[in-house]
Amino acid sequence: MSEEKPPRLEVRDIEKSFPGVRALCGVSFDVRAGEVHALMGENGAGKSTLIKIMSGVVQPDKGAILVDGVATRLAGPDDARRAGIATIYQELLLFPELSVAENIFLGHAPRGHFGRIDLSAMRERARALIASLEIDDLDADEMVGRLSVGNRQRVEILRALSHDARVLIMDEPTAALTEADVRRLFDIVRRLRARGVAVVYISHRMDEIFEISDRITVLRDGAFIGTLTAADANSGQLVEMMVGRRIEALFPKVAAPIGEPVLEARDLVAKPMTRGVSLTVHAGEIVGLAGLVGSGRSELAQTLFGVTPAVSGQIRLAGEVVTIRSPAEARAFGVAYVPEDRGTQGLVRPMSVKHNFSLAGLNRLTRLGFIDRVAELKLAEDAVKQFDVKTSSLDEAAGRLSGGNQQKIVLGKWLANKPRLLILDEPTRGIDVGAKAEIHRLMGDLARQGVAILMISSELPEVLGMSDRVLVMREGRINAEFSRTQANPSAVGAAMMGDLSRQGEAA
Repeated sequence: MSEEKPPRLEVRDIEKSFPGVRALCGVSFDVRAGEVHALMGENGAGKSTLIKIMSGVVQPDKGAILVDGVATRLAGPDDARRAGIATIYQELLLFPELSVAENIFLGHAPRGHFGRIDLSAMRERARALIASLEIDDLDADEMVGRLSVGNRQRVEILRALSHDARVLIMDEPTAALTEADVRRLFDIVRRLRARGVAVVYISHRMDEIFEISDRITVLRDGAFIGTLTAADANSGQLVEMMVGRRIEALFPKVAAPIGEPVLEARDLVAKPMTRGVSLTVHAGEIVGLAGLVGSGRSELAQTLFGVTPAVSGQIRLAGEVVTIRSPAEARAFGVAYVPEDRGTQGLVRPMSVKHNFSLAGLNRLTRLGFIDRVAELKLAEDAVKQFDVKTSSLDEAAGRLSGGNQQKIVLGKWLANKPRLLILDEPTRGIDVGAKAEIHRLMGDLARQGVAILMISSELPEVLGMSDRVLVMREGRINAEFSRTQANPSAVGAAMMGDLSRQGEAA
């Protein structure tokens, strides 16, 4: 009987601390050749730090890293690359002005005479890599800036393969993908697994974890909790391992008194994706807005908030006809908007936690043109406490926090203005199950306080679990409406696909 080969990549008893934070405490983890090993945990559990250590970006305080059983020091990303380790981050690191081939071979392009880049050889090698993964809609000469998010991600994978990567670390790879792109990504991951590539897969989406992974390791508060085979695990086990407690109700919907209409939109048009939309949201009501990617949901939210003002139609707020031509006007009318992309639209990532919290309320913190620093500090201190934001200090850059904590800051800064209408676009995308439950409880508290909430979500369980009513958008229009008792996955899903004949199944 042949001796079992060592893991392709292994970390043993890793410890890492930052000022005021112990990120990892004696964590061990390994991934084998031809395996997809999922890494799970709440935001702040230590996943990002472990990824950075395995990628050579951060050095551990203690512990060992082994590649194919050999102790290896990864003093930087170049060392990791030479060891056959590649990382694909959630925010893709590509150059939009360069071609697919140029991005794939950036820094290690084939050379010809006199050391010049051999463009012909580079294109041929790029085409060979593309063909090896059977990507039929990607051209080596196309500019990356013109590609879909899915194809940009494929370019990142191809770049890793161009370095002969034997370990591929994927951080939330499906966060911005359509369902069709998710399926294509999984096909690629399976091909890589069949070739013997070891894949570390980080995701908050349970269904993905069970579909694509062979083993699952859970971290909590910087510590190793356990490793299970995917075949032996279930979602309840993983939730309990991640949060240290049972979450009996991930969607803690509590009945709130429904009041008068806060938002009434009639025949709103804003080109190209808002095409005669009418809807109403009452005080204390959570209205879920479902629809496929491209249905116009986010565009409607931006119209209501004045990012892309309506060219026709009418908006009433608390019975008063208003014209919203800018976000500043929307804010003045008591409208708050938490955008889908918190990283670029909701936060100023290099700025501190304190300054991010105060951004939306500077008008209330300013006296004679100067910011009242004492009032700003108190606002931030109160918000960190209220929303349980985990940060080493108020001066820490917001971009350094976990996704769930970033989302709490985005919510908190708008709620400081005490809005009467809150528009939430994908409020729990990319955050862990514990943070999701916290956001959902907060939504329930706001509804009980009389805030009207319009929630856009691609997660059907979230829409069904949190909404008093469900509206479905398709091709820029509202094409179906369900009460809470009528809404079920079959009926809402059919309406999203345009099959209105199945609405009768919603009883």
